[in-house]
Amino acid sequence: MPFLTRPVLAAGTFSGAPQPTLPTGDGLVLRPWRTEDAPAVHVAFQDPVMHQWHARAADSEEEVRSWITEWQGAWERERGVQWAVADAADDRLLGRVALREWVLGDGVAEVAYWTTADARGRGVAARATRTLAHWALDEIGFQRLELLHAVANDASCRVAQKTGFALEGTKRKAVLHPDGWHDMHLHARVRGD
Repeated sequence: MPFLTRPVLAAGTFSGAPQPTLPTGDGLVLRPWRTEDAPAVHVAFQDPVMHQWHARAADSEEEVRSWITEWQGAWERERGVQWAVADAADDRLLGRVALREWVLGDGVAEVAYWTTADARGRGVAARATRTLAHWALDEIGFQRLELLHAVANDASCRVAQKTGFALEGTKRKAVLHPDGWHDMHLHARVRGD
């Protein structure tokens, strides 16, 4: 049975080209992950704040290297894209920003991010998310980007608001964290916002 609409993004849109590096224009760069980032990611995941809002822990640099391999392969398989957020001057790792859960036919993806402890409070997540949203919506042609965060995570809510992601509602008891089920705010941006 044929569809009455065409896919928003066709298969092969991404896998035929290398993952881009995206400068923010204000001192940051979103760049593909490299194996040598593993020690910095491992250190970032030892932070108790990461444990509070993420369901994943990093027990070793070797484990993190396997994550990086997964992140690198996601682009080629057109399943998502992950960028290291780095200082444009010295390439120091400051965080991560990603588009996950791609549904190319519908042009929908989910935004995710984290920052290192020393990068918090400097607008890193908001600057990286703004750049990612511009690339995804305006340059590539995604129709909708969703952003989920625990209702209790005020910092993530501020990032969503600063970057134009409208609050659409609350998903009750939607994500299991180590301390139990969390209600999640659902924010979104659509092309043209």
